[in-house]
Amino acid sequence: MKNNEEQIKQKVKENYAAVVNQSGEKVGCCASSCCGEGEDESLKAKEIAEKIGYSSEEFDSELGEANYGLGCGNPGAIAELKEGEIVLDLGSGAGFDAFLASRRVGESGKVYGVDMTEDMIKKARENAEKNNINNVEFILGEIEDLPLPDNSVDVIISNCVINLSPDKPKVFSEAKRVLKNGGRLAISDILRAKDFPQEIEEDLSNYSSCVTGSIKREELLSILNNQGFKNIVIERKNNSEEIVEPWSSEIKVSDYIYSASIKADKILVKCSCGGYC
Repeated sequence: MKNNEEQIKQKVKENYAAVVNQSGEKVGCCASSCCGEGEDESLKAKEIAEKIGYSSEEFDSELGEANYGLGCGNPGAIAELKEGEIVLDLGSGAGFDAFLASRRVGESGKVYGVDMTEDMIKKARENAEKNNINNVEFILGEIEDLPLPDNSVDVIISNCVINLSPDKPKVFSEAKRVLKNGGRLAISDILRAKDFPQEIEEDLSNYSSCVTGSIKREELLSILNNQGFKNIVIERKNNSEEIVEPWSSEIKVSDYIYSASIKADKILVKCSCGGYC
C-alpha cells in the first residue's frame, strides 16, 4: 500500500526531530553520518561537508555546528547571492545554509528559513542567537504552504529537502508565488535515475532518508516548465555516487538516485492585457 501524505510528513518530522535530539537512528539525507559527538564524528562531518561542496572555511567557522550533514550539495555556491538580497531557505534545518547566505547578503539583506520540524526551528533560533546573527528569521511552516507574501524574495535556496515533499508541484507553485519577478531558484537535491523495487519504495524510512521521495529529471523539468520557470538548468554532480552511496545498506543506491544542482528563474513578461504572465 502506498504511503499517504500525512504519513510521510509525520515520519519526516519524527526523523528530523531525532537528528536534533540525537535519539534513535541517525537518519536523514546522510543517514549514516554526523549527528553524534566526539572527534571521529567531527572529522566525518567535515569530510561529508567538503564532499558535498562546502569549503573548509565555511565548515570550520563558528557556524559549523549548525551543519548536521543532512544535505547533498551547497546551494549557496550556485546561488550567486548579492548584497541586499532577500533569500528563502526551504527546509532550513538547524540553519547552516541560511547563516552562510546571511553573510553573503549582508546587513542590508535578509534570510528566511522555513522548516516544518519544531525542534529544528528551535535549534536554528538558538544558533542564530548564540552567533549574534540578526538578519535571519526562522519560521515554522510547510514548504507546500509558505508563510510569506507574494513577490517577497529574490532567491530561493534548498538543500536536499524538496525530495521529501509528497506534493512537489505545490512546492514549486509556492516558490513561484513568493519569488519576485526576476527571482531565481538555486537548489541542491536528489533525482531518480530509475524506479525502485516495491519493497524499497514502500518503506517510509527510505523516503525520509532522501531516497525514494526522489523524482526523475523529466518530471522535475515538466513541473518547472508548467510553472513557467525559465532558464532551467539541471546538472548531475560529478561526485554524485560518492555522495549518495552511504545512504542505504539495502541496495546500491547510486544505481537509483543521484545528486543534482537545479537552477531556474521566474521571468514574467507583459501580456496583451497589460498585466504580467
